[in-house]
Amino acid sequence: MSNMIQAARQQVSALTQGAYEKAAAAGLLPAGAEVKATVEIPKDTAHGDYASSFAMAGAKALHMAPRAIAQIIVDNLELKGSFFQKVEIAGPGFLNFTLGPRWYGEVLASVETQGASYGSGDEGHGKRVMVEFVSANPTGPMHMGNARGGVLGDTLANVLKRDGWDTWKEFYVNDAGNQIHKFAVSINARYMQLIVGEENFPFPEEGYHGDDIKELAQAIYQIHGDSWKELPEYERLQRLAEYGLSVNIPKMKEDLLKYGIVYDQWFFESSLHESGYVAETVQMLTDKGWTYEKDGALWLNTTKLLKEKYLREGKTQEQVDKLDLKDDVLRRANGFYTYFAADIAYHRNKLEVRGFDLAINIWGADHHGHVARLQAALDGLGLDGSHRLVVVLMQLVNLMQDGKPVRMSKRSGKAIALHDLLDEISVDAARYFFNSRTSTSPLDFDLDLAVRQDSENPVYYVQYAHARICSLIARLEEEGEKVPAAAGVDAGVMATGEELALIKTLAQFPEEIHLAARDYDPSRINRYLVSLAGDFHRFYNACRIKGEEHEILAARLKLADTVRAVLANGLGLLGVSAPEKM
Repeated sequence: MSNMIQAARQQVSALTQGAYEKAAAAGLLPAGAEVKATVEIPKDTAHGDYASSFAMAGAKALHMAPRAIAQIIVDNLELKGSFFQKVEIAGPGFLNFTLGPRWYGEVLASVETQGASYGSGDEGHGKRVMVEFVSANPTGPMHMGNARGGVLGDTLANVLKRDGWDTWKEFYVNDAGNQIHKFAVSINARYMQLIVGEENFPFPEEGYHGDDIKELAQAIYQIHGDSWKELPEYERLQRLAEYGLSVNIPKMKEDLLKYGIVYDQWFFESSLHESGYVAETVQMLTDKGWTYEKDGALWLNTTKLLKEKYLREGKTQEQVDKLDLKDDVLRRANGFYTYFAADIAYHRNKLEVRGFDLAINIWGADHHGHVARLQAALDGLGLDGSHRLVVVLMQLVNLMQDGKPVRMSKRSGKAIALHDLLDEISVDAARYFFNSRTSTSPLDFDLDLAVRQDSENPVYYVQYAHARICSLIARLEEEGEKVPAAAGVDAGVMATGEELALIKTLAQFPEEIHLAARDYDPSRINRYLVSLAGDFHRFYNACRIKGEEHEILAARLKLADTVRAVLANGLGLLGVSAPEKM
């Protein structure tokens, strides 16, 4: 079994139930009682490794004092061949189980047997999940928020896959609508300024002011000269936008590839409009009675949809009536569909056409007001958006250097671009740091710390533990000592606190993957790896390997190699390398 912590819990339950049935058969306890006991892991290992509440939980049904029940259970326990070496009664009647060598040996064996798939679970049951992340407007370079969303989405998809989900990574390209119009108008202004002079063609206040817009206009001018000036404005803007996107989208792909992110699909918003799918989706909402016309525009009755959603979720009528709810325009008076209409169509495509069981979006926290509205619209289409659409909201990133915030970019004069950052620090550091806090916490990204080569830098600390073990194995191999197979190791010779704590941390990995997937919080993997590296360094400083008797040397060498495998495994989930030398 991959999850040895779960296996031990289950065995505690089975052992206590077996002891109860044996005692009942002997007439020592009343037969046929159903006891719902809990099995906990005590914080203090002096109280054992697992504690069962069987005696307290069964007191009423068995008509006996808990400590008396506990004594009868202990007297009838069969520990031979189990994971446990002893059981003690504590406090009001807790049964405290202490793990024995078999369990510790099995942890090493399960890592060896499962190799790179160690930690895998089946909570997802093969269901299909799409993780859509970054989805930055293709109107300029990607910035810090995109960088955080990139590693968060990529790592979450990796974690979900390991927990038994069939995962799909997608980038939604907003290549239609207002932003693209603004993009075209901005390039147009810079293009016309090159022809007629800056003073003769005003730049729109709402335009994009970055140097990248000037570079696009310059490139167009070099290829086409002033020939586009004579085109009808509508056609010129269309060509400018197409050219800009043809340059920017490959740049985004290139930056993300450098960042270690590869998508299963880049999905274009324009395809939804061109195929008539947006119009069809809006018509469906109309047919279901969720829209109305006002001032020449078509509106979604978001207020009614949200009220129904909130009442279903348990809010009272009074609470719902106090909410400041507003309706949304789906089609403007000029006949153009809004971004919200396209968003509803896109998510209908995810859930209905492509049949994903779950759609997860990584969004900036400033989009929080959009979440319930989109879920409610999907509910209105009968797609159960309240449960099948999950939005992970992500707080801002503050880039720090010399203890102060870094505000300006070298190139665009606005936000710092991802490619600028990756010129300064390694991809490993960027991916590790951007995933180091839960998405709901703001992230202070310390540039100085990210390049430090000491134990203060968490990615260095974890990678160093891996490299240190690789060096140790290489040195011992030169002396003829090879890493043994788990079957050839006597786990009983590992008895120090440092050794046992380290093996328990190794056993925790499958649980961490499961919890990271369940809570949509891949930063758990970062914290786990720092903890595992710390436990290894403590073990290595306290327990000599080289020069020990053969049995102890073999067991400790196997333990070190098992740590190496799990560190590489966890770093792989984060998309971070596991160097053999540093």
